[in-house]
Amino acid sequence: MTNHSETTGSSGNGNSGNNGNIGNNGNGGNSGSRDGVGSGIGDRVGYDAHGAEHQVTLRTPGELADALPYLLGYRPEDSIVLVSLHDRGGRGRFGGRARLGIPTNTDDWAAVARQLAQGLITGSERRGARPEQMVAYLCQEPAAGETGKQVTQRLAPLAGLLRTECGRLDVPVIEALCISGGRYWSYCCPSEECCPAEGLPMGLPGTSVLAAAATYAGLQVRGTLRELRARLQPWETAAALEQEVALDTAGMGLVPRMLDMESRVDVAQETLRLAGQVMTRFTEAPPVAGTLQADLRDDELLGHDEAAALVLGLQDRTTRDRAAEWMEAEEAGPALRLWRALARRCVGPYGEHAAAPLTLAGWVAWSAGDEIEAREALAMALGADPGYLFARLLHQACNEGLDPESIRRCLRAERVGREARARMEAGQAGDEKETPSATDETLSAPSTGTASRRRRRTRAGVRTDALPRPADAEARPSCSEESRPRARATGSTRPGAVRRRATGKGGTRRAEGAQPAGGAAEEEG
Repeated sequence: MTNHSETTGSSGNGNSGNNGNIGNNGNGGNSGSRDGVGSGIGDRVGYDAHGAEHQVTLRTPGELADALPYLLGYRPEDSIVLVSLHDRGGRGRFGGRARLGIPTNTDDWAAVARQLAQGLITGSERRGARPEQMVAYLCQEPAAGETGKQVTQRLAPLAGLLRTECGRLDVPVIEALCISGGRYWSYCCPSEECCPAEGLPMGLPGTSVLAAAATYAGLQVRGTLRELRARLQPWETAAALEQEVALDTAGMGLVPRMLDMESRVDVAQETLRLAGQVMTRFTEAPPVAGTLQADLRDDELLGHDEAAALVLGLQDRTTRDRAAEWMEAEEAGPALRLWRALARRCVGPYGEHAAAPLTLAGWVAWSAGDEIEAREALAMALGADPGYLFARLLHQACNEGLDPESIRRCLRAERVGREARARMEAGQAGDEKETPSATDETLSAPSTGTASRRRRRTRAGVRTDALPRPADAEARPSCSEESRPRARATGSTRPGAVRRRATGKGGTRRAEGAQPAGGAAEEEG
């Protein structure tokens, strides 16, 4: 079953301000008129672009179809989308939205319809707002030699399953639309006058009243999820081989150092220092137009050896958690660009290493309010490593509509505490360098406490705050994650299988336990 759901969260959670109202005539009668009554959507649909004073009235199934990208924040592909409607004084309000990929195997359709309906309805109930009605969308482009009408006919059983599952939970689907090949069809309207068998053309993107209202309100619609994923996927160009060689070379030097407790601290400091330098380089680079050009510019600013050192260094949990503190203000933008660039460098057998930069990208995006990229990046991190605990926890929290501020407070406190300890140690080191007077030196011997303090200062030879501490592990959301460096993968793995990892190229191998698959359905945010 294809299961890669993303949700934008309910409007009650204030995810994007995409609120709306839908009229409810209560009977869904078939009048065959162009105002959409025959399709069961009621006599009008209202969309609040930015508060009640900017409400837009939607009157036809076509306008509902045009509204979908603004409800999600992107243009879905190969997707099942459910949008909940909440009654308010005889009128409705758009609520939570949920999406799942359309399974290629028709035997999975019933399970997917049940999963999506139950997830959205129970998620709404947890937030105290059970939906009264649903609008369903099926979005899929025609295959080679196929027409949009044929897609609509092929997906009709799936639309029926969605209506059955929602109806079984006493939440009727008042409109079900198929969008394919630039046209739309209604599964709920039998009138040829209203919804002909050939479908009706979609409006040009950005030309509807709704598009104008959304633009006025500052709402942006991205491209497709495929375009978003392309920014995070590994290179498949000729440069990928050069990056793989750089990763192999860096691994031979870094992995043994990361396995040693003392030198591991040095590697962590080197990794964070290098990441800071690259972020500064990104910040100082002149801006370019377009996401593709921006990514190409960042790739040019990041060398193969630098990327290899950063990718491997971030496999250490403590180092990764320190990097997660770059989540706010002027640090968030360059950090997100760096994590995207590093995810693109996890080429060939190093695909599993992408879990760390993808999780960091997802965390920074979520912290900055971009739940769409956050969910996609975290889902990709779980695809790279289904057992990656930090990604799993963030993914669950994001899908449940939790506020990332609680995690931000934890990371802020960790950073402040570490900086305070560093200042204290620097002050103590300055006290040690002061030369005592001749009288003090000849007449008084050092006390036991002083000697003890001096022994503590000089024994380790490294900063104490850089060493992993049990308290640090408990304070972070990653908790009990393993902190050993990953080695180059020696072959493909599958979720739930026993997997072996190499400690280095040609080194010894250790077997790891089976990892749980990360395929749980996501609820509305």
